[in-house]
Amino acid sequence: MAFIDYYKILGISKNATESDIKKAYRKLARKYHPDLNPNDKVAEKKFKEINEANEVLSHPENRKKYDEYGEHWKHSEEYEKAKQQQKQYQSSSQGPQGGYSEEDFSDFFGSMFGGRASGSRGREVKFKGQDFNAQLKLNLKDVYTSHKQTLTVNSKNIRITIPAGVENGQIIKIKGHGGKGVNGGPNGDLYIEFSITNDSKFKRDGDNLYATVDLDLYKALLGGEIMVDTFDGKVKLTVKPETQNGTKVKLKGKGFPKYKKDGQFGDLFITYTIKTPTNLSAKEKELFVELSKLR
Repeated sequence: MAFIDYYKILGISKNATESDIKKAYRKLARKYHPDLNPNDKVAEKKFKEINEANEVLSHPENRKKYDEYGEHWKHSEEYEKAKQQQKQYQSSSQGPQGGYSEEDFSDFFGSMFGGRASGSRGREVKFKGQDFNAQLKLNLKDVYTSHKQTLTVNSKNIRITIPAGVENGQIIKIKGHGGKGVNGGPNGDLYIEFSITNDSKFKRDGDNLYATVDLDLYKALLGGEIMVDTFDGKVKLTVKPETQNGTKVKLKGKGFPKYKKDGQFGDLFITYTIKTPTNLSAKEKELFVELSKLR
């Protein structure tokens, strides 16, 4: 994999401030966002690179590692650990054959990517493969029930189960489906971020759903029964007499599935909006006048 200069990707200098990074990222993300560049593979690749660069440079600790170790920044902890071990070997060894030389240790990064360390005690160093990140776009109705879906990541098809109740922005880890490990090390992991579009009449907040239902004036005054939509069908609801505009009622268990809790659901909250009748006939106006006099 070719080395990617994250500073160059964002078009900033190495002494850029956090504010500079944020501004550059927002400007480029808007420019290359998939919604503004549909079916544009170049823009899609650029958008992924921009996000990757921002994830590293906007995180102070990761940026420090990147500035020091460049393309090998993810292995900085292993490098430091090996460096410390090398110092211990040098201090405890007896004679020139007892430990690593400076020349041996300079080959360390080479061993990270398939080489072998020099010296009489040289050995391969195992490293975990690179983690992959992917975004899966779904509709709200798609995550109302658990289902299986096939994803294509790096030309490989991966069959996964998407649990009901996942939320927008939620990230799940698929272990071992990242890059191949180095020198027999474990494979990296695949991190999937869910981007969930809600084009339903319901507003979702966690496991609960919210909706507004129109109620005619007569039903609000006299009470009665109405049919209301839930996410998976209709239910009959009793309206109390003299119901006021803005009244809220709760339908227990008619909300959204709770993540990885089979058979458990949040609640549905209904808010009544009372509609005043229009285009009244002369007789209707007369009757309303009569009613007003009774009050």
